[in-house]
Amino acid sequence: MQNFEGNKVPQVDFKLHENNQWVNTNSAELFDNKTVVVFSLPGAFTPTCSSTHLPRYEELAGLFKAHGVDSILCVSVNDGFVMESWARDQGLTAVRPIADGNGSFTEGMGMLVDKSALGFGKRSWRYSMLVKNGVVSKMFIEPDVEGDPFLVSDADTMLDYIAPKAAKPEQVALFSKVGCPFCAKAKEELDAAGVNYLEMPLADNVRQRLLSAVAGKGTSPQLFVNGALIGDGTAISAWIKTRT
Repeated sequence: MQNFEGNKVPQVDFKLHENNQWVNTNSAELFDNKTVVVFSLPGAFTPTCSSTHLPRYEELAGLFKAHGVDSILCVSVNDGFVMESWARDQGLTAVRPIADGNGSFTEGMGMLVDKSALGFGKRSWRYSMLVKNGVVSKMFIEPDVEGDPFLVSDADTMLDYIAPKAAKPEQVALFSKVGCPFCAKAKEELDAAGVNYLEMPLADNVRQRLLSAVAGKGTSPQLFVNGALIGDGTAISAWIKTRT
């Protein structure tokens, strides 16, 4: 894989499908007079791309933009219909999917690789880059090893390069039970405090065992922040007070 730092991005035309209609654009429209973060991946709907690579860029989009990034582009050698469907499935609002259906941009970047053994044909190697006014300022290219390495092209690595001191959003998960008044109170307090959290309601047949395994007690709610256990409703209230 070749490093394109200091060079202009390939000048190609793109045929995208957005809002159920064809949109023609090109490299000049996407990159000229802008600061752009690009990440490229092997394919829409594939496991790592869908579970980690794309969602994290979407999650951190606000921080990128707060630190001077005008747009975030996700490039993949897929057609416009597939990329539009994937964007809808992922609920994208910030990252713009770029269908490089013919692989022209990817080939121009020297990142087109043969995935025929997987039945994929020609696809993009996984990488990310910071582009300023059409010129590649920084690239993070995954190592040339077997498989599909995902070590350096992630959103956190790129954000750390652009803004090393940026405060990243907390990862907050609330395990709850449907109809639980203590869970409802905890959610009210979290909402009032402006905490962005993911709620995970647990079915009766798994709740006690799962919570006992991960939290040490089987009652709900249980709150986790950045991998650390905060605890039950009383602990949640105390944790919220430390944030104000």
